[in-house]
Amino acid sequence: MLTPLMRGTTALVCLSLAVPAMAQDSDPGFLGTLILTAGKRDLSYGTALARTVVDEEEIQDRQASTVAQLIDSVPGVTLVNGTTPQGSGINIRGFGANTTYGSDQKIAVQIDGASVGSEELYRIGTQLFTDPFLYRQVEVLRGTIGSFAYGAGIVGGVVKLETKDASDFTGGEVGFGGSQTIEYGTNGNAWVSSTNLAWMPNEGAEFLLNYSLREQDDLTAGDGTTIGNSAFSTPSYLAKGKFTFGQDDAQSLTFSHSNTVADDKDVPYDQFVTTADSFGRVDRITNTTQTAVEYAYNPGNNLIDLTVNLSHADQQIDTTYIDGSSPFQGTMTVDVFCANPFYGVICADNRYQTNKLTVSNRALFSTGAVEHDMVAGVEAIEKERLNAASAPGGTDNRLAAFVIDEMTIGQFTVTPALRYETSTIESSVPLVTVPDSYETDALMGGLAAGYDLGNGLSLFGSAAYTEGLPIIDDLGTSATAQRRLAMSEKSHTFELGAAYTGGDMLNAGDTLTVRGNLYQTLLWDITSYTASGSTSTDLDRVESHGFEMEASYGMASGLYVDFAGHLGEGTEYNPDGTDAVWRNSPADRAQLSLGKKWEDGLDLSWEIVHAADRRDALRADLPDVTVHNLRATWKPELQGWLAGSEVRFGIENALDADYVGHLSSASRKAPGRTFKVTLTKTF
Repeated sequence: MLTPLMRGTTALVCLSLAVPAMAQDSDPGFLGTLILTAGKRDLSYGTALARTVVDEEEIQDRQASTVAQLIDSVPGVTLVNGTTPQGSGINIRGFGANTTYGSDQKIAVQIDGASVGSEELYRIGTQLFTDPFLYRQVEVLRGTIGSFAYGAGIVGGVVKLETKDASDFTGGEVGFGGSQTIEYGTNGNAWVSSTNLAWMPNEGAEFLLNYSLREQDDLTAGDGTTIGNSAFSTPSYLAKGKFTFGQDDAQSLTFSHSNTVADDKDVPYDQFVTTADSFGRVDRITNTTQTAVEYAYNPGNNLIDLTVNLSHADQQIDTTYIDGSSPFQGTMTVDVFCANPFYGVICADNRYQTNKLTVSNRALFSTGAVEHDMVAGVEAIEKERLNAASAPGGTDNRLAAFVIDEMTIGQFTVTPALRYETSTIESSVPLVTVPDSYETDALMGGLAAGYDLGNGLSLFGSAAYTEGLPIIDDLGTSATAQRRLAMSEKSHTFELGAAYTGGDMLNAGDTLTVRGNLYQTLLWDITSYTASGSTSTDLDRVESHGFEMEASYGMASGLYVDFAGHLGEGTEYNPDGTDAVWRNSPADRAQLSLGKKWEDGLDLSWEIVHAADRRDALRADLPDVTVHNLRATWKPELQGWLAGSEVRFGIENALDADYVGHLSSASRKAPGRTFKVTLTKTF
């Protein structure tokens, strides 16, 4: 049973009112999709899928410094440890980035189909290291039920990023196009330049180049103090091409390559803190590259919609310890210091390379009264970890097959989903006393159901089970490592929700959509979290539950209201029977945006974000906080050389609130008041 979550949950579910929605094909075609565009955010819902899309317009309006900052407005999503690309991480429903590692393997991150994000790198939060200006869309799938086409062991959800296309700037017409964006922020003297150059030599070919350079000095908190270790400089680029060919343009070949680099000098090894601690200081170069080639074939046959995606992701972190910067170094030489099993991690160079081939097909067909929308595919993954001073490197070779079949009978939809995955982990160095290779496999899946009552009200629910197979980072000779390599982490998630759609609710031409869903997750056979105060004893289980809600209301006059909220809690259980609050639980959070759009291209909005039940990285309670953000976007219809101009102005943390972000290190305060201005010229 779903335990009581919050006061007022039932009332909120009963308020589930929404607009007549336009049906739209889902991506990749299962669980159905409804799209509403009443306010600033498009609300995209599957029949039983918690799915939020941040489109290019919102990406620009939010003026975010990192992708993580873009999506922390999604219900259940927490931005862990700040506003720098190197230090921030993404946590969804309590899983993903945490206060120790940039990733716990329970969320998946993909860029144009390439699987990215660091593994369990100690005190390095590089789960998603890239620049927001490279992307046209960020999609967040929360929970397990929508994850079976993307990986195993996904408990928190999936983050999918789509890079920009040349046709976004040429309008699909032959010729040249592009844009130039300049942005400045007062806090930290931050600025960014982003240039897009697009060319379509003919209707069957398009090419795009993007170069973005983002820099900022150390930020200032609401109390006027400097936030140490918050300065950065990150050049990024994107090269993308697409060729469309064949009879009726049924085939296409798309190539994308993106890269982001940071060269940090004399910074704390621990990216989560503001000043160097026992780990000392380092010089660090972080280089992340993603490359993908995708072939698509859709001959107009309902049984064939084929996609073949071959991708390569490469994340390299080169770290050089600064001699004498750690109080624990003493009189030892750097070589001896770095050979220490505990502190040797700070002298390690980390590199992960992931090659992946995914072949999937979408088929539409009928069996009697049942309409099927089925996606089936196979996947081969090769992940390689470089040897490090702290742990051996190796390879993780995986093969997987998945099928998701959305079956519709009248107003009732049932969607079974299955994924089978095998893994072979091999150490690149002899482990001597233990085996050098380990094999595991798992069958996982779920069932989603939805019912459209025909009057705008829809009900949905799902049950999903997944297993997280052992990872390269568990390689080692210790008893703890051997235990983790011999078992998989297991979880199940149940969800139940409702949505209601309607128009002309309060005034002619208005639209309203509201969706609420409850979820409950149990994680057991844990291999990724140790009991408090222990480095070798794993937790027995983690139980979490919550309620998510999204809403959007728009009037014909241009007035709109957007809402996103999450309430929940979790408990972690130790093997000795004791328990504590789940250390990574998201805060209770409500975000309300009030705005108005005018026909001359002006959009003004006021965003209020309130968070409660907050804790820092050491689980100390934090006070409730309310932050106000103001935004203005103007797209005037001008002629001549000013045509295509856009101006954006924002005030973040307008009242200069002094606070520490949820799950962040106590020393890393959130930025204080920041004025931002963005100028864009499209040509």
